[in-house]
Formats: sequence, C-alpha cells, structure tokens
Amino acid sequence: MNLDATFSALADPTRRAILARLAEGEVSVMDLAAPFALSQPAVSKHLRVLEHAGLISRSRDGQRRPCRIEAAPLEAANSWLERYREIWEQNYARLDDLLETMKQEAAAEPSKPKRKKK
Repeated sequence: MNLDATFSALADPTRRAILARLAEGEVSVMDLAAPFALSQPAVSKHLRVLEHAGLISRSRDGQRRPCRIEAAPLEAANSWLERYREIWEQNYARLDDLLETMKQEAAAEPSKPKRKKK
C-alpha cells in the first residue's frame, strides 16, 4: 500500500465526503456528483485520485459506472496511525504517573513558614 497516495487523497475534504458516501454502499458517478456543487468532470477527477490511491474501485454496468470503497488502503493507514497512537498513550501514561508522584511528594512535605518581607 502506498501511504503517501492514501494520505494525499484523504487531504481533500471533497474526497473525504465522497468516501463517507461510499461507506454507505455502491453509488454511480452521477449520484456521487449530485450533493456537491461541482461539475461531473470535477467529481470524476476526484474519483481518479481516489482510484489511483486504491481507495475506491469502479466497474461498468451498462451505462452506469458504480463506485465502491476499498478497505485495504484505509486499513494500512489506520495501522500506521495506530502505532503512533500507542506511543503517545504510553507517553501520556508516564506523564500521568510523574504528575501523581510529584503531587504525592508535595503533599508529604511539611509546609514551610512564610517569611515576612521587610
């Protein structure tokens, strides 16, 4: 899987919206274009980017060109992101432990009397 192509394709909000629609099921190009204030050629250009990244596939059904979402590139991106999520969760857990230790140490120290300023 090419993560660069996947993340590049996902960087555009229109393409993310197209994928969200395709997550509901197979849709024709014309039906995909309907909710957007874009021409059918502009939507087709977005679809080519998504197809190049492997995020969608298109077939031919007579005059229709139904599109469907492909899970593999999204799974690869999710796996890559998951590794970093785990690292950050571990870092935050260590920070929580450190803060709790500092809090307990501060509570255990006797308070020092305040000096008067002259």
